[in-house]
Amino acid sequence: MFVNYSRIAITIAALAVVACSHQAHKSARKPTQGPAPDTIKDSGPLRPVNMLATPEPTPVKEPIGKAGNKSPYVVNGVRYSVLQGVKGYSERGHASWYGTKFHGRRTANGEVYNMYAMSAAHKTLPLPSYAKVTNLENGRSVIVRVNDRGPFVPGRLIDLSYTAAQKLGYIDKGVARVEVVAIDPETLPSASDTLVREKDVAAREALAQDASFKLPENTFLQVGAFSDASQAKRIRGQVSAVVDYPVSVSPVQAQGKTLYRVRIGPIAQQRALVALRESVEENRLGTPQVVYD
Repeated sequence: MFVNYSRIAITIAALAVVACSHQAHKSARKPTQGPAPDTIKDSGPLRPVNMLATPEPTPVKEPIGKAGNKSPYVVNGVRYSVLQGVKGYSERGHASWYGTKFHGRRTANGEVYNMYAMSAAHKTLPLPSYAKVTNLENGRSVIVRVNDRGPFVPGRLIDLSYTAAQKLGYIDKGVARVEVVAIDPETLPSASDTLVREKDVAAREALAQDASFKLPENTFLQVGAFSDASQAKRIRGQVSAVVDYPVSVSPVQAQGKTLYRVRIGPIAQQRALVALRESVEENRLGTPQVVYD
């Protein structure tokens, strides 16, 4: 995922490691600065959310822009070339999934990653594009919209959203062997052919910004976790000055020590979460992580 990271306090990483569930998978998306990305572990919501009824996107022709389609590009010393088209693309390999670590952050093509949407990250498919992904271990299939780059981990073919992975039945395993078949846009009607298609595209564009998507209850942005209570209170004051949401300090025991968590929330909607995170980062107050408590 092409995202910009600001410097993160070591104590945040320590707490994130403790809080990480066994559902997490390692990600090698490379930051531009700060610690290695695996110092912040990825996971799903603390309380599992049943997303099995989530509708799949309706594939339509969409323009392939410059955003996210630079070719070739290099990550971790490996050179990748984006496909000129998707016709005939079919590949088998291992699928992983990504969740809270990137939830609310920008995807490679500039949209906002929503782990509750039916989306995916792929290293070489044009952005955006559509693909049918089949779990070869249980026969389940889903259609996803590819709007991101990754996973940059050896042996991984595609990263699916939390919801897509749940529908394919491998959330608990973390990884599954899948077949990815790209959907050729030349076989699809144009997005402007019918009003129904136009509405479908508009709905997806709105989903990327997500003005109305309701987040799980007790969703917070954690700005940091500090061993010094006075430091946590000072950070709370600084954060409160730049956001319009409640900011709290709460103690938690981690590895025999007391850490004081600075959190914004609860947050009910996706757009608010994105705006709050950007406000904190723009004011250089940290890189808040999505938590559920």
